[in-house]
Amino acid sequence: MYRFVVNTDNSPTIPGAQAGNGLPNGIRAAVLFWRFGPYHHARLKAAGQLMSVWGVEACATEDIYAWARMEGADAFTRITLTDRDSADRRWRQELHKKMWRALDEIKPQVVVIPGWILPDALSALSWCAETRTPAVIMSESNAWDEPRSFWKEWIKGRLVKMCAAGLAGGTSNADYLAQLGLSCDRIFLGYDVVDNDYFATRTTEIRAAELRTPNSNLQSPISNLRTKLGLPERYFLASARFIEKKNLSRLLEAYARYRVMAEKSEIGNRKSEIWRLVLLGDGHLRESINHQLSTLNLQDQVWLPGFKQYDELPKYYGLASAFIHASTTEQWGLVVNEAMASGLPVLVSNRCGCAADLVEDGVNGFTFDPGNVEEMAQRMFQLSTLSPSQLSTMGAASARIIANWGPERFAKGLSMAVTEALKAGSPPFSFMNRILLNVLSRHKV
Repeated sequence: MYRFVVNTDNSPTIPGAQAGNGLPNGIRAAVLFWRFGPYHHARLKAAGQLMSVWGVEACATEDIYAWARMEGADAFTRITLTDRDSADRRWRQELHKKMWRALDEIKPQVVVIPGWILPDALSALSWCAETRTPAVIMSESNAWDEPRSFWKEWIKGRLVKMCAAGLAGGTSNADYLAQLGLSCDRIFLGYDVVDNDYFATRTTEIRAAELRTPNSNLQSPISNLRTKLGLPERYFLASARFIEKKNLSRLLEAYARYRVMAEKSEIGNRKSEIWRLVLLGDGHLRESINHQLSTLNLQDQVWLPGFKQYDELPKYYGLASAFIHASTTEQWGLVVNEAMASGLPVLVSNRCGCAADLVEDGVNGFTFDPGNVEEMAQRMFQLSTLSPSQLSTMGAASARIIANWGPERFAKGLSMAVTEALKAGSPPFSFMNRILLNVLSRHKV
């Protein structure tokens, strides 16, 4: 039996009871995520201000993202179906049954599903087919982010057309939903957001501590924090899982090349002004990265603090000089949102879905080709030679741009998508579509 995990201060303990503040028309929406991390809490909290939201997570823990478990709920009702995810076929079938039971009890008017791959989304979509409940699909995929095959695109097209509306991360993600067959006038933006206020407030506090320090021989709070964390005075910050698509090998090559450029420039005689690189994260490529650092003689120039939990991240953003994200393919790149909310200039691969919407070249940073090491190094050099006031202006531009991409945007986009889905109603489900959903939701393909 699935279990209900709620914050009883503001959410009901009985399935089907009213949650959140609710709209006058009483819209009830079930919003699915594989697992609730900090981003999902912020989004659901904002959405709960506009409608009655039941947040349904497939599992409490997983192996891919090592977030600490976040308990409770705020302005929404939280439902957790299983303790841990599994690749086991029996687990998928059990998840399918629990999803149906949960939705039967919630009785949502609209079900909001995260994409077309994970079994929780497919199980919920099959429930929608059975009950004639309209579905909203949330997507951050791009037409170019992965190799495409005809048969997979055909399946995705059928699944997308079973949904009444869509909520996309940004413009490129919306374009792909339209390419798969969802009408453009039923696609809204705002899926990929983080809690901007969280990062802005905490990084501002860190920097403000320096301004409050009187002139003295005592070490300032920010210097104390740098010393405690073992961080350099000026650094590029990167945050990524240590996996192939994050392109960390080329990033290190580019950083080595950047150092050569800097040493040959007028700052070469002031080596303290050459920025270091701090790379947060962990993964199966860590040994390879350590070997590359040794080969490039960068052991003393690149910091590897490891994976950091959500409450630790503002310290690293608050002390950084700029942020860099070098992925060869990225559906969106929420770490860029975090960095911009923290008021940092950003260097972002043009293969990240967020680049087109969030990066204005020369205004809040620059984009680059992740396959071009020389270009990446040039961008690093270009940014590091700007004056403090120019960097500050770029950071302020980042904060201004990302202000339009906060949890409120998710809530508004979701509300519009839900309203449109209710207006359009559930598309007809053919016998073939039902068979397809049944197979996909219960069996890994």
